[in-house]
Amino acid sequence: MNLYLTGHHLQITSAIRDYVANKLIRITHHFDHVIDVNVILSVEKLQQKVEATVHVRGRDIFCESSDPDMYAAIDNLIDKLDRTIIKHKERNLRHRHDDMPIKHKAAQ
Repeated sequence: MNLYLTGHHLQITSAIRDYVANKLIRITHHFDHVIDVNVILSVEKLQQKVEATVHVRGRDIFCESSDPDMYAAIDNLIDKLDRTIIKHKERNLRHRHDDMPIKHKAAQ
């Protein structure tokens, strides 16, 4: 998994980089086919905004979160990404099992 961090009106410190990288490990526990992740951290007045695009095989998944605290915004973003990745994985499994031949469906 490749991780790209970008900061808009924000200097990305090593602490923020490590925090995001450690939180993104949670996504790979649910779905191994993550190709790369683009994360944009930005500051807009009093709101800290975090956006992420996760490139998986066949689809790009986008989520965003904003909060007055940057670390809380990152936590909310990871929760949203986790739920979205799980939905994507379940959808793929459902499509794979729907394409089974009829004789295999009757045996189950």
